[in-house]
Amino acid sequence: MFNNNLLKQTEHRPFPLPKGPWIMTQTWNHVLFAHWPISVGSIRDKIPDQLEIDMYNQKAWIGILPFYLNNLRLRNLPPIPLSSAFPELNVRTYVTYKGIPGIYFFSLDADHQLAVLSARTFFHLPYYYAKMQITLNKDDVEFKSTRKSSNQNAEMVARYHPVTKRYHHQKETMEYWLTERYRFYTTHKGDLYYEDIHHLPWSLQKAEAEFSKNTLLSALDIDVINSSPLLHYSESQKVLFWPIHRIET
Repeated sequence: MFNNNLLKQTEHRPFPLPKGPWIMTQTWNHVLFAHWPISVGSIRDKIPDQLEIDMYNQKAWIGILPFYLNNLRLRNLPPIPLSSAFPELNVRTYVTYKGIPGIYFFSLDADHQLAVLSARTFFHLPYYYAKMQITLNKDDVEFKSTRKSSNQNAEMVARYHPVTKRYHHQKETMEYWLTERYRFYTTHKGDLYYEDIHHLPWSLQKAEAEFSKNTLLSALDIDVINSSPLLHYSESQKVLFWPIHRIET
C-alpha cells in the first residue's frame, strides 16, 4: 500500500515516472549530503562525452553521501537474508542527457561483497568493497569507511548531525537541484546506460559535519574549489528502482 501511495506523488519530479513496474526497493537512512563546488574542467575528462555536466550558479558540484541502507529487496520478494542492510557511501556529480537531469557516480563503496558484485554485474556501477562502521548516538552519526577492493587510498571518517528542523524545499532552490535526482547514468563497454528511481520529496535538515579523514576525492584526482562543504541531512528515504536501459547513441 505504501508503494502505491508513493507512486501517486509525482508532482515533485522533473520528468514523468518511467513506464513499467519497479523491480527493487531499499531505504536510505541517516543520509549526509556534503557538496563542494568544482570547476567543470576538473571533471570533464572523467565523464562520458555523451553527458553534459549540469551546473548551478555557473559551477559544477560534487557530492559525498554516506548513509545506512536497509530493507533491500526485489519486487514481490522478502528481503534477502544477511544481504538487505549495510552502510554505503557514494561520490557523485550532476549531469544531463538530452535535457534529462541525473547523477553520474565516480565511485560507490559498500560494506557487503555480494551487493558490490551484484551492482557491478547487473547495474554497471563503479562499486567497491569497503570496511565500514556507522555508529549512532541520538542525532549524532559517526561514519567510517576504508576501501578494500582496490589499491586506491580511499578513506573517510566523519561525524555529522542535523542542526535545524525538517523542511521541504521548493523547485527553484539549490536544495532541489542537488537532491531531487531521479536517474543514474553509467557506462559499460563503451555504451551509455540509465536507470530510473522514484521517492517522495526529500525531507531535509541543515547539518554540521567534521571530516577527520577524507581521501575519496584525492583518490579520484579531483580538487574542490572550497574546503567547506554545503551540508544537509535526511533521516530516511524509501526508494524504488526500475530496470537499467542501454541508450541507443
